Amino acid sequence: MSQQVVVVGAGYAGAGTVNAFEDAIEPGEAELTWVSDTDYHLVLHEAHRVIRKPEVESKIAIPVDEIKADETDFVKGRVVEVDTDEQVVHTRGGETVEYDYLLVAVGSATAFFGIPGLREHALTLKSLDDAREIHQAVKAAGQEATTTDPAKVLVGGAGLSGIQSAGEIAEFRDDNKAPIDIELVEGLDSVFPNNDPEVQGAIRKRLDQKDIAVSTGEFISKVDDNAVYLGGAEEQYYGEDDDGDAPAEEDIDYSEDLVMDYDVLLWTGGITGHEEVDDFHLDADDRSNRVYAESTFETSDDNVFAIGDTALVDQGDEQFAPPTAQAAWQAAEVAGENLARAVRGAPLKSWQHEDKGTLISVGEEAVAHDVKAPGFTIPVNTFGGPAAKALKKGVASRWIADVSGVGRALNAWSDM
Repeated sequence: MSQQVVVVGAGYAGAGTVNAFEDAIEPGEAELTWVSDTDYHLVLHEAHRVIRKPEVESKIAIPVDEIKADETDFVKGRVVEVDTDEQVVHTRGGETVEYDYLLVAVGSATAFFGIPGLREHALTLKSLDDAREIHQAVKAAGQEATTTDPAKVLVGGAGLSGIQSAGEIAEFRDDNKAPIDIELVEGLDSVFPNNDPEVQGAIRKRLDQKDIAVSTGEFISKVDDNAVYLGGAEEQYYGEDDDGDAPAEEDIDYSEDLVMDYDVLLWTGGITGHEEVDDFHLDADDRSNRVYAESTFETSDDNVFAIGDTALVDQGDEQFAPPTAQAAWQAAEVAGENLARAVRGAPLKSWQHEDKGTLISVGEEAVAHDVKAPGFTIPVNTFGGPAAKALKKGVASRWIADVSGVGRALNAWSDM
Protein backbone atom coordinates (compact mmCIF):
# COMPACT_ATOMS: atom_id res chain seq x y z
CA MET A 1 0.00 0.00 0.00
CA SER A 2 1.38 3.43 -0.92
CA GLN A 3 2.04 5.90 1.84
CA GLN A 4 -0.45 8.63 2.74
CA VAL A 5 0.78 12.24 2.56
CA VAL A 6 -1.43 15.06 3.80
CA VAL A 7 -0.94 18.80 3.23
CA VAL A 8 -3.04 21.16 5.35
CA GLY A 9 -3.59 24.72 4.13
CA ALA A 10 -4.21 26.42 0.78
CA GLY A 11 -2.00 29.50 1.20
CA TYR A 12 1.30 30.07 -0.56
CA ALA A 13 3.04 27.39 1.48
CA GLY A 14 0.31 24.78 1.10
CA ALA A 15 -0.46 25.33 -2.58
CA GLY A 16 3.21 25.54 -3.47
CA THR A 17 4.01 22.35 -1.56
CA VAL A 18 1.20 20.46 -3.29
CA ASN A 19 2.61 21.43 -6.68
CA ALA A 20 6.19 20.63 -5.68
CA PHE A 21 5.27 17.25 -4.19
CA GLU A 22 3.26 16.27 -7.28
CA ASP A 23 6.29 17.11 -9.42
CA ALA A 24 8.70 15.18 -7.18
CA ILE A 25 6.76 11.97 -6.51
CA GLU A 26 6.63 8.99 -8.86
CA PRO A 27 3.31 7.26 -9.69
CA GLY A 28 2.38 4.70 -7.02
CA GLU A 29 4.85 5.97 -4.41
CA ALA A 30 2.31 7.90 -2.34
CA GLU A 31 -1.24 9.21 -2.25
CA LEU A 32 -1.70 12.92 -1.56
CA THR A 33 -4.62 14.49 0.28
CA TRP A 34 -4.95 18.26 0.44
CA VAL A 35 -7.04 19.68 3.30
CA SER A 36 -8.15 23.31 3.60
CA ASP A 37 -11.04 25.33 4.99
CA THR A 38 -11.34 27.09 1.61
CA ASP A 39 -11.64 25.39 -1.77
CA TYR A 40 -9.50 28.05 -3.38
CA HIS A 41 -6.03 29.53 -3.01
CA LEU A 42 -6.03 33.24 -2.23
CA VAL A 43 -3.18 35.35 -3.60
CA LEU A 44 -3.12 37.11 -0.25
CA HIS A 45 -0.48 39.74 -1.01
CA GLU A 46 -2.88 41.12 -3.64
CA ALA A 47 -6.05 40.88 -1.50
CA HIS A 48 -5.88 44.61 -0.78
CA ARG A 49 -6.92 45.17 -4.42
CA VAL A 50 -10.42 43.92 -3.51
CA ILE A 51 -10.83 46.87 -1.13
CA ARG A 52 -11.01 49.17 -4.16
CA LYS A 53 -12.51 46.77 -6.73
CA PRO A 54 -14.41 43.74 -5.38
CA GLU A 55 -14.47 42.19 -8.86
CA VAL A 56 -10.71 41.56 -8.56
CA GLU A 57 -11.44 38.60 -6.28
CA SER A 58 -12.16 36.44 -9.35
CA LYS A 59 -8.55 37.06 -10.43
CA ILE A 60 -6.88 36.21 -7.12
CA ALA A 61 -9.05 33.37 -5.75
CA ILE A 62 -7.86 30.28 -7.63
CA PRO A 63 -9.98 27.10 -7.29
CA VAL A 64 -8.01 24.15 -5.93
CA ASP A 65 -9.05 22.07 -8.95
CA GLU A 66 -6.96 24.41 -11.12
CA ILE A 67 -3.94 23.80 -8.90
CA LYS A 68 -3.86 20.14 -7.92
CA ALA A 69 -3.43 17.07 -10.08
CA ASP A 70 -6.51 14.94 -10.74
CA GLU A 71 -5.18 12.11 -8.59
CA THR A 72 -4.75 14.36 -5.53
CA ASP A 73 -7.74 14.20 -3.19
CA PHE A 74 -9.14 17.39 -1.68
CA VAL A 75 -11.00 17.63 1.63
CA LYS A 76 -12.69 20.92 2.54
CA GLY A 77 -12.53 21.47 6.28
CA ARG A 78 -10.72 23.37 9.01
CA VAL A 79 -8.20 21.20 10.83
CA VAL A 80 -8.66 21.65 14.58
CA GLU A 81 -6.53 18.82 15.95
CA VAL A 82 -3.58 16.66 14.96
CA ASP A 83 -3.35 13.33 16.78
CA THR A 84 0.34 12.59 16.38
CA ASP A 85 0.05 9.22 18.17
CA GLU A 86 -2.62 7.87 15.83
CA GLN A 87 -1.36 9.95 12.88
CA VAL A 88 -4.76 11.43 12.14
CA VAL A 89 -5.97 14.99 11.51
CA HIS A 90 -9.43 16.02 12.69
CA THR A 91 -11.54 18.70 11.02
CA ARG A 92 -14.14 20.91 12.68
CA GLY A 93 -16.82 19.08 10.69
CA GLY A 94 -15.86 15.75 12.23
CA GLU A 95 -13.89 14.29 9.31
CA THR A 96 -10.65 12.42 9.94
CA VAL A 97 -7.75 11.99 7.54
CA GLU A 98 -4.97 9.51 8.25
CA TYR A 99 -1.39 10.25 7.32
CA ASP A 100 2.06 8.74 7.18
CA TYR A 101 3.56 12.20 6.61
CA LEU A 102 1.84 15.50 7.30
CA LEU A 103 2.73 19.05 6.33
CA VAL A 104 1.01 21.81 8.31
CA ALA A 105 0.67 25.15 6.50
CA VAL A 106 -2.39 26.76 8.04
CA GLY A 107 -1.03 30.30 7.90
CA SER A 108 -1.43 32.81 10.70
CA ALA A 109 -4.02 34.90 12.50
CA THR A 110 -4.00 38.61 13.28
CA ALA A 111 -2.27 39.49 16.56
CA PHE A 112 -4.11 41.97 18.80
CA PHE A 113 -1.49 42.03 21.59
CA GLY A 114 -4.11 42.19 24.33
CA ILE A 115 -4.97 45.81 23.48
CA PRO A 116 -8.38 46.51 25.04
CA GLY A 117 -11.14 46.85 22.43
CA LEU A 118 -8.95 46.26 19.39
CA ARG A 119 -10.24 42.78 18.50
CA GLU A 120 -13.85 43.86 18.98
CA HIS A 121 -13.74 47.05 16.92
CA ALA A 122 -11.09 46.62 14.20
CA LEU A 123 -11.38 45.06 10.77
CA THR A 124 -8.55 42.80 9.58
CA LEU A 125 -7.27 41.60 6.21
CA LYS A 126 -6.61 37.85 6.23
CA SER A 127 -9.24 36.56 3.81
CA LEU A 128 -11.52 37.43 0.92
CA ASP A 129 -14.39 37.96 3.35
CA ASP A 130 -12.22 40.47 5.21
CA ALA A 131 -11.43 42.38 2.01
CA ARG A 132 -15.12 42.51 1.07
CA GLU A 133 -16.01 43.76 4.56
CA ILE A 134 -13.41 46.54 4.39
CA HIS A 135 -14.73 47.60 0.98
CA GLN A 136 -18.29 47.78 2.26
CA ALA A 137 -17.29 49.65 5.43
CA VAL A 138 -15.25 52.25 3.53
CA LYS A 139 -17.99 52.64 0.91
CA ALA A 140 -20.69 53.12 3.55
CA ALA A 141 -18.58 55.59 5.52
CA GLY A 142 -17.95 57.65 2.39
CA GLN A 143 -21.64 57.69 1.50
CA GLU A 144 -22.60 58.97 4.94
CA ALA A 145 -19.90 61.68 5.03
CA THR A 146 -19.77 65.18 3.58
CA THR A 147 -16.96 67.41 2.40
CA THR A 148 -17.31 69.46 5.58
CA ASP A 149 -17.48 66.35 7.76
CA PRO A 150 -15.42 63.67 5.99
CA ALA A 151 -15.26 60.05 7.08
CA LYS A 152 -12.10 59.04 8.93
CA VAL A 153 -10.41 55.75 8.08
CA LEU A 154 -7.56 54.70 10.36
CA VAL A 155 -5.14 51.94 9.39
CA GLY A 156 -3.19 50.57 12.32
CA GLY A 157 0.26 49.31 11.40
CA ALA A 158 2.46 50.74 8.63
CA GLY A 159 3.99 47.50 7.47
CA LEU A 160 3.45 45.97 4.04
CA SER A 161 -0.23 45.14 4.52
CA GLY A 162 -1.12 48.46 6.15
CA ILE A 163 0.62 50.57 3.49
CA GLN A 164 -0.92 48.66 0.59
CA SER A 165 -4.40 48.69 2.15
CA ALA A 166 -4.21 52.44 2.78
CA GLY A 167 -3.18 52.91 -0.85
CA GLU A 168 -6.22 51.03 -2.14
CA ILE A 169 -8.56 52.93 0.17
CA ALA A 170 -7.09 56.15 -1.25
CA GLU A 171 -7.69 54.94 -4.81
CA PHE A 172 -11.30 54.06 -3.90
CA ARG A 173 -11.71 57.53 -2.41
CA ASP A 174 -10.31 59.23 -5.51
CA ASP A 175 -12.17 57.05 -8.01
CA ASN A 176 -15.49 57.74 -6.27
CA LYS A 177 -14.76 61.31 -5.14
CA ALA A 178 -15.68 60.18 -1.66
CA PRO A 179 -15.10 62.55 1.30
CA ILE A 180 -12.69 60.32 3.23
CA ASP A 181 -9.61 61.15 5.28
CA ILE A 182 -7.08 58.31 5.63
CA GLU A 183 -4.38 57.99 8.26
CA LEU A 184 -1.76 55.34 8.92
CA VAL A 185 -0.91 54.86 12.61
CA GLU A 186 2.45 53.25 13.43
CA GLY A 187 3.89 52.86 16.92
CA LEU A 188 7.49 52.78 15.77
CA ASP A 189 9.24 55.84 14.39
CA SER A 190 8.74 55.34 10.65
CA VAL A 191 6.60 53.66 8.02
CA PHE A 192 7.78 50.19 6.95
CA PRO A 193 9.71 49.95 10.24
CA ASN A 194 13.09 48.24 10.59
CA ASN A 195 13.84 48.63 6.90
CA ASP A 196 16.30 50.71 4.87
CA PRO A 197 15.66 54.46 5.29
CA GLU A 198 15.88 54.83 1.51
CA VAL A 199 12.84 52.61 0.90
CA GLN A 200 11.05 54.14 3.89
CA GLY A 201 11.49 57.58 2.33
CA ALA A 202 10.29 56.39 -1.07
CA ILE A 203 7.14 54.91 0.48
CA ARG A 204 6.48 57.99 2.60
CA LYS A 205 6.74 60.18 -0.50
CA ARG A 206 4.05 58.15 -2.27
CA LEU A 207 1.80 58.12 0.78
CA ASP A 208 2.05 61.91 0.86
CA GLN A 209 1.22 62.08 -2.84
CA LYS A 210 -1.90 59.98 -2.22
CA ASP A 211 -2.95 62.32 0.61
CA ILE A 212 -2.57 59.60 3.24
CA ALA A 213 -1.63 61.09 6.61
CA VAL A 214 0.92 59.25 8.73
CA SER A 215 1.24 59.21 12.52
CA THR A 216 4.31 57.48 13.97
CA GLY A 217 5.95 57.09 17.34
CA GLU A 218 2.90 56.31 19.49
CA PHE A 219 1.42 52.86 20.07
CA ILE A 220 -2.29 52.16 20.21
CA SER A 221 -3.23 51.43 23.81
CA LYS A 222 -7.03 51.15 23.76
CA VAL A 223 -9.91 51.20 21.28
CA ASP A 224 -13.60 51.89 21.72
CA ASP A 225 -16.43 52.05 19.20
CA ASN A 226 -15.46 55.47 17.82
CA ALA A 227 -11.94 56.32 19.00
CA VAL A 228 -8.38 55.01 19.13
CA TYR A 229 -6.26 55.96 22.13
CA LEU A 230 -2.50 56.32 21.67
CA GLY A 231 0.27 56.18 24.24
CA GLY A 232 0.62 52.44 24.78
CA ALA A 233 3.91 50.85 25.75
CA GLU A 234 6.04 49.05 23.18
CA GLU A 235 6.00 45.98 25.47
CA GLN A 236 2.35 45.47 24.56
CA TYR A 237 3.46 44.68 21.02
CA TYR A 238 6.93 43.29 21.16
CA GLY A 239 7.55 41.97 24.66
CA GLU A 240 6.81 42.23 28.33
CA ASP A 241 7.65 44.62 31.11
CA ASP A 242 10.05 43.87 33.95
CA ASP A 243 7.38 41.89 35.80
CA GLY A 244 6.66 39.69 32.81
CA ASP A 245 3.26 41.23 32.06
CA ALA A 246 1.84 43.71 29.57
CA PRO A 247 1.14 47.10 31.16
CA ALA A 248 -2.15 47.27 33.02
CA GLU A 249 -4.75 49.55 31.42
CA GLU A 250 -4.93 51.71 34.52
CA ASP A 251 -1.19 52.36 34.25
CA ILE A 252 -1.49 53.90 30.77
CA ASP A 253 -2.01 57.63 30.49
CA TYR A 254 -4.66 58.31 27.85
CA SER A 255 -3.78 61.92 27.13
CA GLU A 256 -6.61 63.83 25.48
CA ASP A 257 -4.35 64.98 22.66
CA LEU A 258 -3.62 61.32 21.80
CA VAL A 259 -7.20 60.35 20.95
CA MET A 260 -8.13 59.75 17.29
CA ASP A 261 -11.74 59.42 16.19
CA TYR A 262 -12.56 56.99 13.41
CA ASP A 263 -15.42 55.72 11.27
CA VAL A 264 -13.51 52.68 9.98
CA LEU A 265 -10.56 51.05 11.73
CA LEU A 266 -8.38 48.50 9.94
CA TRP A 267 -5.74 46.68 11.99
CA THR A 268 -2.70 45.17 10.23
CA GLY A 269 -0.24 45.34 13.11
CA GLY A 270 1.08 41.80 13.44
CA ILE A 271 0.56 38.04 13.18
CA THR A 272 0.29 35.10 15.53
CA GLY A 273 -0.36 31.40 15.20
CA HIS A 274 -3.91 30.08 15.02
CA GLU A 275 -5.49 28.98 18.30
CA GLU A 276 -5.85 25.43 16.94
CA VAL A 277 -2.06 25.05 16.95
CA ASP A 278 -2.37 24.31 20.67
CA ASP A 279 -4.12 21.06 19.68
CA PHE A 280 -1.57 20.02 17.09
CA HIS A 281 0.65 18.50 19.83
CA LEU A 282 3.84 19.98 18.39
CA ASP A 283 6.51 22.10 20.07
CA ALA A 284 5.54 25.75 19.53
CA ASP A 285 6.55 29.18 20.74
CA ASP A 286 4.45 30.15 23.76
CA ARG A 287 4.09 33.80 22.74
CA SER A 288 3.49 33.57 19.01
CA ASN A 289 1.84 30.12 18.93
CA ARG A 290 3.92 29.20 15.89
CA VAL A 291 5.42 25.75 15.47
CA TYR A 292 9.19 25.26 15.72
CA ALA A 293 10.64 23.65 12.58
CA GLU A 294 14.12 22.72 11.45
CA SER A 295 15.56 24.00 8.18
CA THR A 296 14.27 20.72 6.70
CA PHE A 297 10.76 21.69 7.99
CA GLU A 298 10.76 18.78 10.45
CA THR A 299 8.98 19.46 13.74
CA SER A 300 9.11 17.82 17.16
CA ASP A 301 7.27 14.87 15.59
CA ASP A 302 9.23 12.92 12.99
CA ASN A 303 6.23 12.51 10.69
CA VAL A 304 5.02 16.12 10.77
CA PHE A 305 6.48 19.04 8.84
CA ALA A 306 5.55 22.73 9.18
CA ILE A 307 6.06 25.65 6.81
CA GLY A 308 5.00 29.22 6.09
CA ASP A 309 3.49 31.54 8.69
CA THR A 310 2.53 28.48 10.77
CA ALA A 311 6.16 27.79 11.51
CA LEU A 312 9.30 29.32 12.95
CA VAL A 313 11.71 27.77 10.45
CA ASP A 314 15.26 27.66 11.77
CA GLN A 315 17.78 29.65 9.73
CA GLY A 316 20.72 29.33 12.11
CA ASP A 317 22.18 31.80 14.62
CA GLU A 318 18.83 31.88 16.47
CA GLN A 319 17.15 33.38 13.40
CA PHE A 320 13.91 32.28 11.75
CA ALA A 321 12.61 32.69 8.21
CA PRO A 322 10.44 35.79 7.74
CA PRO A 323 6.66 35.30 7.59
CA THR A 324 6.36 36.57 4.02
CA ALA A 325 4.82 35.29 0.81
CA GLN A 326 8.27 35.33 -0.77
CA ALA A 327 9.69 33.04 1.91
CA ALA A 328 6.71 30.68 1.69
CA TRP A 329 7.09 30.36 -2.10
CA GLN A 330 10.76 29.51 -1.79
CA ALA A 331 10.25 27.09 1.09
CA ALA A 332 7.41 25.25 -0.62
CA GLU A 333 9.65 24.05 -3.44
CA VAL A 334 11.96 22.33 -0.96
CA ALA A 335 9.15 21.17 1.35
CA GLY A 336 7.38 19.34 -1.47
CA GLU A 337 10.61 17.59 -2.46
CA ASN A 338 11.32 16.72 1.20
CA LEU A 339 7.93 15.06 1.57
CA ALA A 340 8.79 12.91 -1.44
CA ARG A 341 12.20 12.17 0.06
CA ALA A 342 10.59 11.21 3.38
CA VAL A 343 8.33 8.75 1.56
CA ARG A 344 11.41 7.15 0.00
CA GLY A 345 13.47 7.23 3.20
CA ALA A 346 16.01 9.53 1.53
CA PRO A 347 17.99 12.32 3.28
CA LEU A 348 16.13 15.60 3.53
CA LYS A 349 17.27 18.92 2.10
CA SER A 350 17.88 21.99 4.23
CA TRP A 351 16.41 25.30 3.12
CA GLN A 352 17.82 28.80 3.52
CA HIS A 353 15.71 31.84 2.74
CA GLU A 354 17.14 34.19 0.10
CA ASP A 355 15.80 37.74 0.25
CA LYS A 356 15.09 38.80 -3.31
CA GLY A 357 14.02 42.31 -2.43
CA THR A 358 10.85 44.25 -1.70
CA LEU A 359 7.99 45.26 -3.97
CA ILE A 360 5.25 47.34 -2.39
CA SER A 361 2.29 49.14 -3.92
CA VAL A 362 0.73 52.41 -2.82
CA GLY A 363 -2.41 52.42 -4.90
CA GLU A 364 -1.46 52.70 -8.57
CA GLU A 365 2.14 53.49 -7.65
CA ALA A 366 4.82 50.99 -6.58
CA VAL A 367 8.23 50.99 -4.96
CA ALA A 368 10.96 48.43 -5.63
CA HIS A 369 13.90 48.00 -3.27
CA ASP A 370 17.00 45.81 -3.39
CA VAL A 371 15.48 43.62 -6.08
CA LYS A 372 17.58 40.68 -7.22
CA ALA A 373 16.65 39.22 -10.57
CA PRO A 374 18.40 36.24 -12.17
CA GLY A 375 20.44 37.07 -15.23
CA PHE A 376 20.82 40.83 -14.84
CA THR A 377 21.79 43.53 -12.39
CA ILE A 378 19.47 46.38 -11.44
CA PRO A 379 21.69 49.48 -11.11
CA VAL A 380 19.36 51.45 -8.79
CA ASN A 381 18.68 50.11 -5.29
CA THR A 382 15.31 51.85 -4.75
CA PHE A 383 13.02 53.08 -7.51
CA GLY A 384 9.39 53.65 -8.42
CA GLY A 385 7.61 54.49 -11.65
CA PRO A 386 6.59 52.11 -14.46
CA ALA A 387 9.52 49.75 -13.86
CA ALA A 388 8.57 49.14 -10.21
CA LYS A 389 4.92 48.72 -11.14
CA ALA A 390 5.78 46.21 -13.88
CA LEU A 391 7.94 44.21 -11.48
CA LYS A 392 5.12 44.13 -8.92
CA LYS A 393 2.66 42.93 -11.54
CA GLY A 394 5.19 40.43 -12.86
CA VAL A 395 5.80 38.75 -9.49
CA ALA A 396 2.08 38.35 -8.78
CA SER A 397 1.37 37.10 -12.30
CA ARG A 398 4.26 34.66 -12.22
CA TRP A 399 2.94 33.08 -9.02
CA ILE A 400 -0.54 32.78 -10.50
CA ALA A 401 0.95 31.20 -13.64
CA ASP A 402 3.00 28.75 -11.57
CA VAL A 403 0.08 27.46 -9.49
CA SER A 404 -2.66 27.75 -12.13
CA GLY A 405 -1.76 28.70 -15.67
CA VAL A 406 -0.60 31.41 -18.03
CA GLY A 407 -4.15 32.24 -19.09
CA ARG A 408 -5.26 33.16 -15.58
CA ALA A 409 -2.04 35.12 -15.03
CA LEU A 410 -2.59 37.17 -18.18
CA ASN A 411 -6.19 37.82 -17.17
CA ALA A 412 -5.05 39.05 -13.75
CA TRP A 413 -2.20 41.27 -14.99
CA SER A 414 -4.15 44.52 -15.34
CA ASP A 415 -5.45 44.38 -11.76
CA MET A 416 -2.20 43.50 -10.00
